[in-house]
Amino acid sequence: MKFINDKFRHNRGGNSKALELSCAKCKSVVCFYQKDGPGILKRLYLDRIIGISKLSDNLSCTSCKSVLGCKYTYEKENRFAYRFFVGAISKKIVKTADVEV
Repeated sequence: MKFINDKFRHNRGGNSKALELSCAKCKSVVCFYQKDGPGILKRLYLDRIIGISKLSDNLSCTSCKSVLGCKYTYEKENRFAYRFFVGAISKKIVKTADVEV
């Protein structure tokens, strides 16, 4: 895996990390995500999600089919993102070599 290097990454300080996002209900891995900059994870930008082949209006778990978040446009940057529901996902920082595409 190689990180996306664009203006959004540079605006957030240039540091990125890979996150493994899993369903809080059934603990199965949903996707991997490139998190840019410090702070908590508030939204998932569609261009930073790795491991989902088909992006739909709702982000859902492939195992238990529970809905984890919904798609919206983040107005400040005019980018599509998923806003996930509170407590729906759990995250873990992983090395970029461990990311399965």
